[in-house]
Amino acid sequence: MDQDLKYTLNLPQTEFPMRADAVVREPKRLERWQTEGLYQKLQEKNKAGEAFILHDGPPFTSGEIHVGTALNKTLKDIVLRYKTMRGYRTPYVPGWDCHGLPIEYRVMVAMKKEEAQGPQAIRSACAAFSEKYIQLQRTQFERLGVLGEWEGAYRTMDPQYEGDILRTFAAFVEADLIYRSKKPVYWSIPCRTALAETEIEYRDTSSPSIYVAFPMQQDAFVVVWTTTPWTLVSNLAIALHPKAAYEWVHYQQKRYLVAHERVEAFVAACGWEGTHTSLAGLGALLEGDKALHPFLDRESPLVLADYITMDAGTGCVHTAPGHGPDDYQTGLRYGLEVYCPIDEQGCYLDDGKVPQAWVGASVLDTKTGANTLVINTLREKGCLLQQATLQHSYPHCWRSKTPLIFRATDQWFIGLGRYALRQKLLDAVKTVAWLPEWGAARMEGFLKSRPDWCISRQRLWGVPLPVFYDEHGAPYADAGVIRALAEKIAQKGSNFWFEANAQTLLEGIPLPPSWQGKLLTPGTDTLDVWMDSGSSHHAVLKRNKALAWPADLCFEGSDQHRGWFQSLLWTSVVTQGAAPYKKVITHGFIVAEDGKKISKSEGPSQTAASYITRYGADVLRLWIASEDYRDDIPLSENILNQVVGAYRSFRNTLRFQLGNLHDFDYERHAVKTFSPIDQWVLKKTDELIERVTESYELYQFHRAYQELNAFCVNTLSARYHDILKDRLYTLAPNDTLRRSSQTAMYRVLRTCMRLLAPILVFTTDEAFEFLTQSQKKAYESIHLQAWPQTKPSLYDTDVCAQLDSLIAFRSQVHEALEAARQSKRIGQSLDAQVTLAIGPDVLQETLGKCLVRHVDLLEELFIVSKVHLVLVPELGLAVQVDHASGVRCPRSWRWVEALVEAPGFGAVCKRCEAVLRS
Repeated sequence: MDQDLKYTLNLPQTEFPMRADAVVREPKRLERWQTEGLYQKLQEKNKAGEAFILHDGPPFTSGEIHVGTALNKTLKDIVLRYKTMRGYRTPYVPGWDCHGLPIEYRVMVAMKKEEAQGPQAIRSACAAFSEKYIQLQRTQFERLGVLGEWEGAYRTMDPQYEGDILRTFAAFVEADLIYRSKKPVYWSIPCRTALAETEIEYRDTSSPSIYVAFPMQQDAFVVVWTTTPWTLVSNLAIALHPKAAYEWVHYQQKRYLVAHERVEAFVAACGWEGTHTSLAGLGALLEGDKALHPFLDRESPLVLADYITMDAGTGCVHTAPGHGPDDYQTGLRYGLEVYCPIDEQGCYLDDGKVPQAWVGASVLDTKTGANTLVINTLREKGCLLQQATLQHSYPHCWRSKTPLIFRATDQWFIGLGRYALRQKLLDAVKTVAWLPEWGAARMEGFLKSRPDWCISRQRLWGVPLPVFYDEHGAPYADAGVIRALAEKIAQKGSNFWFEANAQTLLEGIPLPPSWQGKLLTPGTDTLDVWMDSGSSHHAVLKRNKALAWPADLCFEGSDQHRGWFQSLLWTSVVTQGAAPYKKVITHGFIVAEDGKKISKSEGPSQTAASYITRYGADVLRLWIASEDYRDDIPLSENILNQVVGAYRSFRNTLRFQLGNLHDFDYERHAVKTFSPIDQWVLKKTDELIERVTESYELYQFHRAYQELNAFCVNTLSARYHDILKDRLYTLAPNDTLRRSSQTAMYRVLRTCMRLLAPILVFTTDEAFEFLTQSQKKAYESIHLQAWPQTKPSLYDTDVCAQLDSLIAFRSQVHEALEAARQSKRIGQSLDAQVTLAIGPDVLQETLGKCLVRHVDLLEELFIVSKVHLVLVPELGLAVQVDHASGVRCPRSWRWVEALVEAPGFGAVCKRCEAVLRS
């Protein structure tokens, strides 16, 4: 093209860059938000609006934020930004879980020698560790674009919060829900503490699998099967199912008692041949018979239990009340001792019952430890019938990753079944909206099956369990005393408990009569951290005047059905009589592309920062929005690269529109009547608003992403933008058609930016700033704008329906154009003239009527130089493509019959000559 003619075109002009350069630009925009107080402006803007309270589940302050934590916080931020644009008042108070094993364990690993450190040194180091990661995580969350009340965030180690934890605990004491008992609990040997069910994870492991013969009478034995040989030291009984049939398996002049359903598997496991059986009777008839312990001088009576299954073992179950919840319950029914000769380090105690040579042997030592000693002894006694190795899933400590044991110790529990408490919780679940809907059934299942809540921990870094003990070890707990202590802790912090003696702690507090004259000592246990985070509905929602109880929404990973959602519910029902949340949404876990879970504590770094450094926050947010979080969410370089492609598409769409609005001032140039193609896109935009809004309302962000992506790629780039280029570039700046399209494009751009704003928080704000500058207005963040509304008055639905038919037919024309291009008859589409041979039947159809009615639009719609409609007697519709006749205009590249002289520019088509003359 002649250089002079090039400058006569209205080519796109914008400084909005094609490359995001997110690593540089996003932090600058974030700094601007912080300097200008964007979060505060949003709260002020909507201060009169209806409140929407999202209660934040606190992450542990034990490291950098994992990509899974980034997913969680981003999903919450998307919700709140959308609600804010809809006019809701959305105060967001983030929080941190500061106490507990994850932090103390890491601190102790760093200290190396626990014995060399006093309680205060350990607690101070934990507090410093927690504070360090609060600051780091806050920076990382903000870098993700998450807006919130960061200066007013809650921390479970703040004195006021600790006071509220104790007040919550006092409510449980007052309701007589707290009791102390020696019963088996999950015990982490390396961490030397009891764990709740919510603190365990299951891993595959190898265990010894043995069949053991307990002698009964001469040549008669009861056979048990176990994968924990070390617990045989604690065997006090053998349980049978009362309704199961039992048989004697005869082999080599001896007989062995086994359940009928397990005989075949037992014989096969032992490799015996030549066996036969005889009836022993139902389990109920065998109750009270005696067996002898295989290597200790004690009896092992036969007892009954309904929980026995026939999918493994022999149907005769080794029972040790100190090493399992079922065994414990059986022991209670039969008056058996809760015997557990294992110390906190997982070693045999010297209690006069354990063989002296075994004292100090570890249950975790797989070479010379407790299992090996027991198996060797059984072999020597002739009671080991078979030994193998079993690969199975087994509970492990979530911190040390070592196998857990059941160990009976004196612990404090919440009686979840007392005073119909469990039923009250099940009733409360029905008042909550669960998304996905199966969350309700999952929650109910966990509530029904959950054993009493073990709330005591043998650790230092936590809120003290506020119980005193007299000189005989008897415990003293009182709700009134605990509330008075809570006032002191709220002022001085929980260190006060560990620094002061009982006299100082109780000074000025009225004591119950039963406490008078007792020599009391403060307990050393701390509360389970689920009591910490579970108290947040009181310590945060009720304390903070900007918030409200109950929360409108809690949004966490699906593992919180057995974690935070439960602890919130237990504490809320006890203290408030109702659920602390109206709606609960859960998301899945981050997994590799092959579906394997990406752990926070294993494998290569999966921190959010490692992705943001490479891709920027908006790409990470776009990936999060693009996935259906209700299932597990796959993550890989390949997936992120696909998201990068989608991000570029969004960015280029915004850039194209900004570039073509460079000379458009809405107040001066906007039109009120639109051309058919502009009406069509305005209707498509309204339909987009409706679909995307519905997606956000349903919290289905992946649908919003899909709708927006399809709109930008198909509706805009492949159709509308493609069609418009001729009129935008070659018509006179103030041409009515051009201004029509610019007005429509202005609305489309503002709509797309606002619909994308909750997801692409940095990119849309950057684009919106360029738009406001082009309109000569002061910068105001996109996030302060209202959600777009539909405007049906801008278009005629009949015209839009006609354009739908034509645009659908456009793909058929393009196929013919592509065939002509492949055969070298044309180069680009403007080289073509299209002849449409229309039969009488088509003329009566919608498409035929539209082609005739909009014949003047077809050249622009198909992006060709000429379109001829030819009526033919044959039925149907045929598309013929030929090279256009005449000459090509050097300015518009359209073929015309002849060129005319434009003074100063040379020969051009008549349309361009008129533009140049103007």
